[in-house]
Amino acid sequence: MKVVLQRSKAASVTVQGEVTGAIDSGYVLLVGITHDDTTEDVAYLAKKVANLRLWEDSEGKMNHSILEHGGAILSVSQFTLYGDTKKGNRPSFTSAARPEMAAPLWEAFNDALRGYGLQVETGIFGAMMDVALTNDGPVTILLESK
Repeated sequence: MKVVLQRSKAASVTVQGEVTGAIDSGYVLLVGITHDDTTEDVAYLAKKVANLRLWEDSEGKMNHSILEHGGAILSVSQFTLYGDTKKGNRPSFTSAARPEMAAPLWEAFNDALRGYGLQVETGIFGAMMDVALTNDGPVTILLESK
């Protein structure tokens, strides 16, 4: 499982002209699921996201988690995180989990984040989405469960 975490000042996701999720300060998470991911991967990354210290303290050091700082999460399913570009110029997505496996794990990930008391907004799994964000910092972190 892979998550691209972007700290944001504001973000939204729109599907067919309709906003499906929007947050002010918080994280935008692009979430990719692969074939051998399990609920253990989900739990590991949810805990990591909730507890990562990416918010500044009074001395300007990244010492506060989103739980301490406050903020919300915008979670977007992103199978293209498993795009393989080693051969040719068109990515292969064979490492991405099939939708029937990935969708429930993405939902479980979002539910696990909610279990930490976080507000979680989402896109729509499998939809063509327009994601808008103002990256704060910029702070962008790549997380992997394996």
